[in-house]
Amino acid sequence: MRRRATSTATSMVRRIVVVGLVLAFLALACLWKLASIQLLDGRSIAQAATARRTLPVTISASRGRILDRNGTVLASSVERYTIVANPEAISSFEPVTCTTSTSSYCHQINGKPVGVKGAAAVARLLAPVLKMSALKLGAMMSVSGQYAVLKKDVTPKVMRKIEALNLGGYIYGELSSDRLYSSGTLAGALIGGVNDDGDGVAGIELMENKVLTGTDGYKVYQQGLGGEEIPGTVTKSKAAVNGSDVELTIDSDVDWYVKKVLQAGVKKYNADWAIAAVQDVSTGQILALEDSDSITAGSDKAKMSVSRAVGTTFEPGSIGKVLSMSGMLQTGVRKLTDKFTVPWSIEKDGQTYHDAEEHVTSKWTSSGILQQSSNVGMIMAADKYSDSDRYKYLTKFGIGQSSGMGIPGESSGTLTSSDKWDGRTRNTVLFGQGYATNVLQITNAIATIANKGVRVQQSIIKSVTAADGTVTTPSKGKSVRVVDEDVASQMMNAMESAAENYDQFAKVDGYRVASKSGTAEVAGSDGTLTGIVADWSGITPADNPRFVITVVIKNPEGIYGGLTAGPLFKEIGEFLMQKYQVATSKTRTDAIPVTW
Repeated sequence: MRRRATSTATSMVRRIVVVGLVLAFLALACLWKLASIQLLDGRSIAQAATARRTLPVTISASRGRILDRNGTVLASSVERYTIVANPEAISSFEPVTCTTSTSSYCHQINGKPVGVKGAAAVARLLAPVLKMSALKLGAMMSVSGQYAVLKKDVTPKVMRKIEALNLGGYIYGELSSDRLYSSGTLAGALIGGVNDDGDGVAGIELMENKVLTGTDGYKVYQQGLGGEEIPGTVTKSKAAVNGSDVELTIDSDVDWYVKKVLQAGVKKYNADWAIAAVQDVSTGQILALEDSDSITAGSDKAKMSVSRAVGTTFEPGSIGKVLSMSGMLQTGVRKLTDKFTVPWSIEKDGQTYHDAEEHVTSKWTSSGILQQSSNVGMIMAADKYSDSDRYKYLTKFGIGQSSGMGIPGESSGTLTSSDKWDGRTRNTVLFGQGYATNVLQITNAIATIANKGVRVQQSIIKSVTAADGTVTTPSKGKSVRVVDEDVASQMMNAMESAAENYDQFAKVDGYRVASKSGTAEVAGSDGTLTGIVADWSGITPADNPRFVITVVIKNPEGIYGGLTAGPLFKEIGEFLMQKYQVATSKTRTDAIPVTW
């Protein structure tokens, strides 16, 4: 019995010793690991923790503004935030009860406890600030993952309210921007818009996207649980450079009035649409470029459309007679005092031509042919005006060519070379048919006459101001002399006589005007020549040219340009004279005879 008891005791001692040794070994292993972590791996672990907290943050650059020539802001970018939730963290969120010691980071609603946990609690806190349903917010945050967008385009004021909710680490805001357009439908399609990434996709926004777009910066620093910057931890940074401001040559006051006149004109004449351009004679700057459409800048329609005033082409009709007559004078084949006996119709090259209205055979000078807008007279006067010169001078006036301004969607129109003209086209080009132009081209062609025969490069960008205040003016193409100054002066005289024919409808009170009307048939919806384009392009004042105004109207009741587009020209002209306080004209005394 004693031996058995001794043996049992010995066995137990052995077991105790073994267990003790095992425990001692484990203790030593733990001590070694702890020492290793603290003494050997501590630095690398601390570095890893710091690395996890140290993140690069993009500093977004603001897109530049678009302004009119007077500094009125047409488009600008404002600071906005995208509110983001961390659903994974929110699932374990527990509101902190408000006490004296927790008042700086506690959670409550109207002074009362939140009452729930997790996504429901966060939703209840956020709902009043975001003006959203708590139920909807809770569902949006009850998903897997660490990233869920709750709301976009949140203002800085709302963002500050969210920050006051003490939800750092659960809810945060990503800085973005929103493009605002104060211009509304004023030049809406011309200004265009930007996509979701803030890049210009249409109009001026696309045309000037490179200079409007800034360069993002960045900052590298350690972040707290809520993504906030830990003071003194910035290691790298680069400031953002905002985009440049683009100042247009457009005068928003003039543009607004032009649009108002066009929309009223479309209604008055029951027309399809109307477009207009106003150009400064000496500089080539575009003060207004409008149409009767109602397209809001920045809208989806603005992003997908081309301004009608930029993309629409048409036959100019009798306005083209100004260009042909100028070429005849410049080449010396005609003088404005040359005399003609002009019938109502004529046959030429196997084709029959006639004037718009039937008349008795009349005795008109070249100036009278322009005044009476006679197609037959133009054909008679051009008997020695070669096809190559007909094409040459249309080209020199800019017909069939881009304006050179680079406006997206601008059409160059059509003008085929003279060697491809048939027997009819060679004559119809004399009176503005057989080729197509746009409102910018025909405006600059008439401005060439007003500018003493020199065609200047048109412009719609006045200046660009960089973020550092540096102002640059876009380079302009060289001016081109199209006709001699004396020829331009004679044509101004003849155009003034043409304008006087419509004094009852298109006279700018107190000012002399040099103008030409036009009417041309265009294809209707069935493809046949059932449509009408009526236009008018005029210079005012004629004795001291300041502006060229061109108005084009599609399918107006009243048909003729002088009776429809002319009155709209009158309204715009009177507004310009008053706005810019232009001195009234002197009495005309030098009219070239129109009859003999």
